[in-house]
Amino acid sequence: MKLIKTLTLGVAAACLAGQAFAADITIRLAHLNPEDPFESHSGAMAAVFKSLVESNSNGEIEVQLFPNGQLGKDSEVIDQVRSGLVESTISSAGGMAEHYPLVGVFDIPFAFPNIGVASQVIDKDSAFGQAFSEDLEGKTGLKVLGLLDSGGFFEFTNSERPIATVEDMEGLKIRTMTLPTHEALIASLGGQPTALPWAEVYTALQTGVADGEMNPIPIIAFAKFQEVQKYLSITNHLITPYIWTMNQEFFDGLSPENQYLVSWAADVATDAGRSMSRVIEASDKGLPTLSETMEVNVVAPEELEKFAEASQPAVRALIEEKYGEEGIVMLDLMLETADEADATY
Repeated sequence: MKLIKTLTLGVAAACLAGQAFAADITIRLAHLNPEDPFESHSGAMAAVFKSLVESNSNGEIEVQLFPNGQLGKDSEVIDQVRSGLVESTISSAGGMAEHYPLVGVFDIPFAFPNIGVASQVIDKDSAFGQAFSEDLEGKTGLKVLGLLDSGGFFEFTNSERPIATVEDMEGLKIRTMTLPTHEALIASLGGQPTALPWAEVYTALQTGVADGEMNPIPIIAFAKFQEVQKYLSITNHLITPYIWTMNQEFFDGLSPENQYLVSWAADVATDAGRSMSRVIEASDKGLPTLSETMEVNVVAPEELEKFAEASQPAVRALIEEKYGEEGIVMLDLMLETADEADATY
């Protein structure tokens, strides 16, 4: 409730605030999703961050928002942040993978029993989150401002048939991000992985280049995939991060007071984004609306065990092959953190 209240106040302030000042410092913040804070978690994060930073810096800092991939593809914008052309971006795992391949450890399927556990693990202050963030920062020169899920658990949609068993995956062309681990997951289940950039997904589903895709409910909804997909199968098989980063040199150049402000505002905004994902899932912008035009089925627990048995060894083997010992160490730390979080429930 506290997070929802913070979100509501922050979004309202962001929507009402005008820019009637000439700021000394400009933070350009890019993200992939709609600008409307009630349409996407990154939209909510950006709106809350802008409101808090501008209102608490006495006009010293202006935050300029670039939603909807305005500055280019995800990986390209990360390049811009690393080079200092843009100060900050909220990125998908697919975009970050080109700069920090170890993001692939998140792709072990069925790693989290519920969204509560996942949220505790996918947080920059968890035991895993701290190790992950420090490693990413050391290898990329980016500062991690926030770490959260990309909108909830991934589910399958497709235009051919309901997916209720592993056998139903056979031959389906499933769009994936350009992540080898995602491709291995689909292949292990008998599907045909079809790697495509985000901008091409809707058309690919519409024209049959891909039969289906996998994404969290909020992303399926705002992308309007129900217009080109008939079946939605609830599998909760995967969860991936959105990673909020800032150019480290820019951050280091801020005064200690402004460093604190940026970090604090990012923490609050990350909580707001996580909360907004849960709101969208449950609201008429999420599953209720999708179920009006799509056939929705929930895969039985005993069948999910078969999905896990088929997919986990293949993805773990790929992580070990591609990332070596450090990949397995990071993966095992994530799973240990999840087990510890689950034990508290």
